[in-house]
Amino acid sequence: MEDVEVIVAHSQRATLRVGDVFLKVDTDRAHADVEMKAMAMAPVPTPSVLWCEPPVLAIAAVRGKALGVLGEPSTASQTAWAAAGAVIRELHDAPLPPWPGRTLDDVVAELDSECAWLLANAVLPAETIRRNREIAQAALRPWRPRFIHGDLQITHVFVDGDEVTGVIDWSEAAAGDAMYDLATLTLGHEERLNELLAGYGDGADRDVIRAWWSLRSLVASRWLIEHGFNPDAPGCEFDVLRSRMREP
Repeated sequence: MEDVEVIVAHSQRATLRVGDVFLKVDTDRAHADVEMKAMAMAPVPTPSVLWCEPPVLAIAAVRGKALGVLGEPSTASQTAWAAAGAVIRELHDAPLPPWPGRTLDDVVAELDSECAWLLANAVLPAETIRRNREIAQAALRPWRPRFIHGDLQITHVFVDGDEVTGVIDWSEAAAGDAMYDLATLTLGHEERLNELLAGYGDGADRDVIRAWWSLRSLVASRWLIEHGFNPDAPGCEFDVLRSRMREP
């Protein structure tokens, strides 16, 4: 009998692994619908969908291991990071999905709301929040919509040696800002940005990527705290925000 491994679990959804099958339990049917449609459209390696019986989506495990984890140095090679960049570029150059993504107004409203919560609850020094809100401003500009993954955390890209074998967790995929994907993948791993962009090619804006590091960390912190995660763990969101304070 196969053991059941809990990958992630909180009040919104849970992911379990049983042998070579991942079971994603989510009461919001829209997430599974988007995930299946996005994986069918994306011109990059994705897991195979085995079956879907709401609220459960079953997908096959992908070969290899994650590019890294937040809070620890990535042991993946420079070539693997470049390969990840090339795969992301292929996604960003693909035809747009037919459903809408977040608008600039949505992002601004969320950022203002989350910064207000962080200040009211004093979870970080006010100057850290203020400075990162200032840095985040560079991301708040019109962007050309691209097919983005939308939650391209480092644990969502799998590699085997120097080859990208799969990109997982597509429930946030939509038309959006390409720089957001690049920033999400390198959050807490800023030292690997050059390697990623070597594979991605022309068109990346480093200032906007840095702005998204601040913006994502600001808007994610409350959700993490309220769902039992720790953004103050070494190398995670609070460290990202503090590191911006050391920059000129």
